[in-house]
Amino acid sequence: MKWEITIMQIEDEEGKKYKVTRRMPELQIAETKIFKNKQEARKQFKEWLQ
Repeated sequence: MKWEITIMQIEDEEGKKYKVTRRMPELQIAETKIFKNKQEARKQFKEWLQ
């Protein structure tokens, strides 16, 4: 089983945010983190890829 990892830019009235999610569909498990800073989001994305 493998994690599916995504990063998305979202925008609301507070400005841009970055959503990093990892999912394991076979087990119906997901974890999401929201960041205001793109660099922090990319750091989390890279950590989850390892």
